[in-house]
Parts: sequence; structure tokens; C-alpha cells
Amino acid sequence: MFRYERPVRFADVDAARIVFFARYLEYCHDALEALFGQLPGGYAALTMERDVGIPSVHVEVDYRAPLAYGDVAVIEVSVEALGTKSVTFRHALSRLRDGVACATVRQVVVTARLREFASVPIPDDVRALLARHLVEPP
Repeated sequence: MFRYERPVRFADVDAARIVFFARYLEYCHDALEALFGQLPGGYAALTMERDVGIPSVHVEVDYRAPLAYGDVAVIEVSVEALGTKSVTFRHALSRLRDGVACATVRQVVVTARLREFASVPIPDDVRALLARHLVEPP
């Protein structure tokens, strides 16, 4: 499991003063960028130099408790499935201050050549990184 912390910024909240629901997906993407930061050159090199992206093909979200301005979101990323060209991530979001579970996101991505938007096998170094976070589904 990979752990990432992200502060909730004022721009993240809506009129109800809680994190706008779609921002949870941004938080998950921020965590994935940090996870891929363990590769040489990080996520930027993976996408910009190697031309390998991870577009989402399916996302499910269960919301449990709100995050508010001033909170710190803890995103725990694990890999539920690692295929030839696809990865299923599980993101468990909670509040740092009290540990309350806020949301669970299940995200399926494919590895793709970005110039052609064609799926490609997961590169060996990426597979090795993701395999370290592989767990059984909850």
C-alpha cells in the first residue's frame, strides 16, 4: 500500500463547505502521480518522455464522510489487479485528524501510448513498482 497526504484547499470545497465530490478523483490522481514518482523521472517522464499514460476506463466511488477546508486527506493506494495492459487501483481516503474513512475509489486504468491512444503492455519497471502494492481485494 502507498500512502499519500494532501491538504484540502479552499478551492476544493463547494457551497456546502465540504470537498466537491469530483475533487476526490483529483486527489486520487495526485496520489498516483506521487506513487509513480518512484520511477526515474517520475510521472512526468513516464507521460512526457516515454509517452505512456494511464487513462481511466472505469471508476466507482463510495462516499462515507466529508472532508472540509483545513483537513488533510490521507489517500492509501493499493493495487487490486495487475493485468497485461490494465491495473485496478483501490484508493481509501480518510481524514488525518481523526482517521475517519471518507471515501473508497476503485479505478481501472489501461496503459496506453499517448500519441496514438492505443493500449500497450505495462512496462516492466512500472509493473515491478505496482506489484509491490498488490493486495487481495477487500
